[in-house]
Amino acid sequence: MSGPRQQNRKEPVFGNAPARGAAQPRARAARPDARSGAVKRGGGGGPKPPQRGRKHPSKERRPKKKRGFFGFLFYWSFVLMLWGAIGFGGLAIYFSSELPDFAELKIPVRSPNVQLLARDGSLIANRGETGGETVRLEQLPPYLPQAVMAIEDRRFYSHFGVDVPGIARAMIANFQAGRVVQGGSSITQQLAKNLYLGPERDWRRKLKEVPIAIWLEYKFSKDEIMEMYLNRVYLGGGATGVDAAARTYYQKSARYLTLAESAVIAGLLKAPSRLAPNRNPEAAQARAKLVLAAMEDVGYITSSEREFAIANPASATSRHLAGAENYVADWLYDRVKGFLGTIDEDVVVQTTIDGRLQKLAEGALREGLDRDGETYGVTQGAMVSIDPTGAVRALVGGRDYGESQFNRATDARRQPGSSFKPFVYLAAMELGLTPDTVRIDGPVQINGWEPQNYNRKYRGPVTLEQALSLSLNTVAARLGDEVGIDAVAEVANRLGINSDLQRIPSLSLGTSEATPLEMTSAYVPFANGGYSVIEHAIERISTADGDVLYERQSSGNLPVIAPFALGLMNSMMQTTLVSGTATKARLDNRPAGGKTGTSQDFRDAWFIGYTANLVTGIWLGNDDNSPTKRASGGNLPAVIWHDFMQPAHEGIPASPLIGASESREILAQTEASELQPFARSADQIAAQPQRRRNEERGFLQRLFGG
Repeated sequence: MSGPRQQNRKEPVFGNAPARGAAQPRARAARPDARSGAVKRGGGGGPKPPQRGRKHPSKERRPKKKRGFFGFLFYWSFVLMLWGAIGFGGLAIYFSSELPDFAELKIPVRSPNVQLLARDGSLIANRGETGGETVRLEQLPPYLPQAVMAIEDRRFYSHFGVDVPGIARAMIANFQAGRVVQGGSSITQQLAKNLYLGPERDWRRKLKEVPIAIWLEYKFSKDEIMEMYLNRVYLGGGATGVDAAARTYYQKSARYLTLAESAVIAGLLKAPSRLAPNRNPEAAQARAKLVLAAMEDVGYITSSEREFAIANPASATSRHLAGAENYVADWLYDRVKGFLGTIDEDVVVQTTIDGRLQKLAEGALREGLDRDGETYGVTQGAMVSIDPTGAVRALVGGRDYGESQFNRATDARRQPGSSFKPFVYLAAMELGLTPDTVRIDGPVQINGWEPQNYNRKYRGPVTLEQALSLSLNTVAARLGDEVGIDAVAEVANRLGINSDLQRIPSLSLGTSEATPLEMTSAYVPFANGGYSVIEHAIERISTADGDVLYERQSSGNLPVIAPFALGLMNSMMQTTLVSGTATKARLDNRPAGGKTGTSQDFRDAWFIGYTANLVTGIWLGNDDNSPTKRASGGNLPAVIWHDFMQPAHEGIPASPLIGASESREILAQTEASELQPFARSADQIAAQPQRRRNEERGFLQRLFGG
């Protein structure tokens, strides 16, 4: 069909050119616009044919702008974070069924700390599971909690217990690294773990942290949560809490930490053992620099403060772990538990330990062993120093606490050798003998026992003063047999030896074992005028709030040595340092007495000496009881004793030994027959042990003998 309809039929068009042979469209006449009445004219190739389905220009979609890489990453990170939070929360609700009832949930009691103080109030050590006291948040320098927040939880004061952005950031970092490189737990979550959950690092524990953390945030203020966290977090080296860490690494309270020290302690939270500053100072300092940078980034410190802290790094010490004061702390901690039974709160123990004397004792013993220990084949030692009241002023239980925690001063039972002889001679003085009494130094046999002198030589007739000062074994054995071994044991027990003494002839030469603390305590009556003492080192125990739980009450000291016999003994033992076996122990311009001791085969070397102000005993030997290289009481122990006692008496006026000169004057002006009133009678001395033996024997034994 031809005509206009045929001419308007559309032909297929490829590209923009008309088909070959197609008629060219004619220009149309202008016609008015239906809406405005304006004339519209065709132009160019005429009006465009209407397009089917085309929308009004106002309804057309604008072209999409291309999203950049960071926008793309942000968008999907947000989506993942949102869905992750939803999933995480759902799982947390699911696993909360395994948690205890929150209505009954309580904060576990922190393990109590026992704080041991020297007599001047300075800290000796802390004992207990934590290793430090509980400190209030307001007592700490502000940059300590700030350091913890900067490196662990910057949004601590703004989140609700769970830091969702922090968790998302950690998840992304761990995914990119292919391993766990960030934890993402908030401080509140870490506290929840420490209080109620185990140390396992898995997703189940993480999920359980969430409801507990939210409960903690509901129950406590942010400051209370931070305080609990700082007092309970483990920081390596056996230290739980920032105070324990401060004392472990810097020997100070957390109250006095510097910025540099606070940064190190905050850095320990990542890996307490690996970053301990006393073991790995380089790694600890590198971590501290990261903490300081984080603090500056948050705005807690300025750039100049960060640079100053880096230029003046914290210097940790290992003395806290190896110092001899730890022997004291261990010993007294056991005694505190004996006094109090169960310890359910922090306590403060006031002791008799003198901090200056404690350091002097440790230094003298260690320096002596370092200098001459190899020469004499000696590897270990112990020292105890007690004042005339029985108060322990210093105690060293070994060469190095870090290497061995066995306390040889209180627990090592060794043969005292000739240091036991003063008890034999005192028994003889009480019987009526004097320093001028003569006995034979020569071969002797007592019930088949044949004692010999140190050098296997004999001097013949000697005075008792000479025999004691030169430590002649044969004379001591004769005296023991003369006064009776029971009398010797009675004197030793009366003066403070509590060990079970074997009542055999060799007891006179110190073959029964005793501890250094025991032996030193038994010499105190020679220094204090002849009175018994109960060695002690605890004066008072109180709570952290000041409530007194225990206070030592003196029960009064009883006389255990007659004044005249005491003076004679002090005179003789003073001669030991002047011209006897202990000349190396002699002090400058200060009267002192004492006795050396060496056990069989040179296994033990002792020197116990005293002034009017201090009694100090030293033992040297080997833990395996092997023989030394001829170490005797008169060589290395005497030197160490001198090296301690000389500076220990600085500033103290010299005083004579009680009764030494007076007894000598009485002895010079009195006939031997007139000395009996000054001493116990021979019948008294002989009868007392006999009565004890009769009391210990049964009725049939006393009736029929045996």
